[in-house]
Amino acid sequence: MKINWIGSMLSALLVIAFCASPTLAGDSIKIGAFFDLSGPASFIGTPTRLVAEMVVDKINKEGGVNGRLIELVIGDTEGDPAKATTIAKKFIYKDKVAAIIGPTRTGTGMAVKKLVEEAGMPTFMTVGGDPVIMGGEKFGSFEYVFKSPQRSSVAVRRLYMFLQEKDLKKIALLTAADGFGKDGGRWLQKLAPEYGLEIVAEESFGPKDTDMTAQLTKLKNASPEALICWTIGPAGSIVAKNKVQLGIDLPLFQCHGLPDPKYIELAGKASEGDRMPATKLMVVNELSDSDPQKPVIREFVKLYTEVYNHDKDFPINTHSGYAWDAITIVANAMKQVGVEPKALRAAIEQTKGYVGVSGTFNLTAEDHNGLDVDSMVILEVKDGQFVMAK
Repeated sequence: MKINWIGSMLSALLVIAFCASPTLAGDSIKIGAFFDLSGPASFIGTPTRLVAEMVVDKINKEGGVNGRLIELVIGDTEGDPAKATTIAKKFIYKDKVAAIIGPTRTGTGMAVKKLVEEAGMPTFMTVGGDPVIMGGEKFGSFEYVFKSPQRSSVAVRRLYMFLQEKDLKKIALLTAADGFGKDGGRWLQKLAPEYGLEIVAEESFGPKDTDMTAQLTKLKNASPEALICWTIGPAGSIVAKNKVQLGIDLPLFQCHGLPDPKYIELAGKASEGDRMPATKLMVVNELSDSDPQKPVIREFVKLYTEVYNHDKDFPINTHSGYAWDAITIVANAMKQVGVEPKALRAAIEQTKGYVGVSGTFNLTAEDHNGLDVDSMVILEVKDGQFVMAK
């Protein structure tokens, strides 16, 4: 009887211990994560999901958030604003997530911005455009919205600094007629006078267009000293090829969304000499040993390429670290204050000195990105590879 009593007690203790274990889904912290897993931007969204899962696995193996595991709830926006809105509602009202990561593109980000603001849901976006963290009557509040990629305005400033260094003063702009392209065009126009630059011509194209020779011909006729294209995806490579086909002997600068081996693959030899702002992730081996980002990026690269082997299907590009930084910042804030939405939002906003893959983040109430021009470098395509531009 005594042995049976002891055995029963041990069994009961094991049950209690098991029920208290953070491995149980009911005790996990749910984070919604939605990206373009299909559609035209799936080449960005799919590897972003892989990185999100990679960093969550790392955090969980290191003890999670104060002993609780993070559980990702995944959604595919398909690049559709309406779909993104539906998923965001599901995250908030059905899944009861503590925070949201994503989406992939500026248009879908803007589609869900008002929804997450009204719901008071901390949301760390991985979109390129600035409107998601711009306020006022035009763009709406961004109290609960943050983003990990550099602001378009920061990328434009970094690019314009380089043009100043090279004494290039007359520029022509070619921008996509989507949310990201329009955002870039707005900053290219606004900041040009500050850097002593003259915009001699402007043209735009549809993000699905397959030929930009007409626009490039018009830009060439305006006699610029450099061409700047602002788009993401295959369109950038088409512009590079069209430029060479037309025999235009002008330097081409692309935006911070295009540093990707796919750009070189699609444009081929036409990409040689093209330059663009990018995260330091793309040239980690060229960084100084004194750069605080170097060991962080090297750890990321090792996990991505050697442990998880994601590079076999999705070679590292400038987008690769966005979900890593977003989720890490959110998890760090949760470790400080828990998951109550208002407290979590405030803790995220107070992030200072976080050294991430994409830069050192210093967030403020006015700046829900927290990255400056020193987080970016200018790359050049040389012999079919990205190198630091000279």
